[in-house]
Amino acid sequence: MAEITDRDFAGAEKRPRRTYVSRTMARHPIAWRATIAAALALIVLGAAYISFSKWAVAHETLDFVDKARDRTIDVDLAVRFDVRMKARAGLTVMPVAVLSHGNTVKYTEYSFIANLLAARGYMVVSIQHDLPTDADLVTQQGSLFVGRLKVYERGEANILYTLDQLKKIEPNADYGDLTLVGHSNGGDISMYFAQQHPDMVRKVITLDNLRVPFITSGPKILSIRSRDWKPDPGVVPDDEAARKAGIEIIRSNAQHTDMSDRGPDSVKQTIQNSLEKFLGEADSSGLAPVEKKDVMSDIRAMGP
Repeated sequence: MAEITDRDFAGAEKRPRRTYVSRTMARHPIAWRATIAAALALIVLGAAYISFSKWAVAHETLDFVDKARDRTIDVDLAVRFDVRMKARAGLTVMPVAVLSHGNTVKYTEYSFIANLLAARGYMVVSIQHDLPTDADLVTQQGSLFVGRLKVYERGEANILYTLDQLKKIEPNADYGDLTLVGHSNGGDISMYFAQQHPDMVRKVITLDNLRVPFITSGPKILSIRSRDWKPDPGVVPDDEAARKAGIEIIRSNAQHTDMSDRGPDSVKQTIQNSLEKFLGEADSSGLAPVEKKDVMSDIRAMGP
């Protein structure tokens, strides 16, 4: 290999610099410049879109401690940056959605739902309901809610405590007109909460809840059912009762354990499409952000 010396560089510096222009550029300079400008504009727009998609929804982890129950409650808060800024400036009131996870699934494993809700202007509150020290979820046939009443009462207390704490952090949010979303056991917690606090709940969305019967008056309800797990008798109303009560039931081809971030993209897309349609109808009646006029574990272990 030939050795390059300082002299070689010195000689190169003395040579005149040549500029190469293609024949197309030479013949059509204006058109070529327009093409370059358009390309740069597309690059800028693309970068802006990527930045918006990546940063528009912010996730924040909050760790609350309910001293009265000696219980830690982890929360993921998802909200659009611009919506939060407007709320903190007193220009808007954020609608609130509470998302409850299924048994053995973490509270952070429903990002495809949390991000969709947040993108629509909701402040999304995802709550970790169970702790490693909690007893395993059991089924006691013949008992009320197959023996899971205490689990639902605990979930109810978790939601109430979390909302009370959030009122101190984000006061410009609508905590009296909730949208409850839950998968499996989290769907049962959501339905139970709506039964106990109908005045606080506007909508309930369940992904294959199995134990707590639907309420047939009050909140607007959407339930997406799986193809493989069956609810307890009397939980899901028949088609005629659902129609009279205004309850929307979608019988999907999804498996029960696929209704979280762990599932395939096709299932998540189907759920998102159903939520978009349901929320679009509800939000058109006034649930969008209100402008103020004055101011992985083994999925085989997952139970219902």
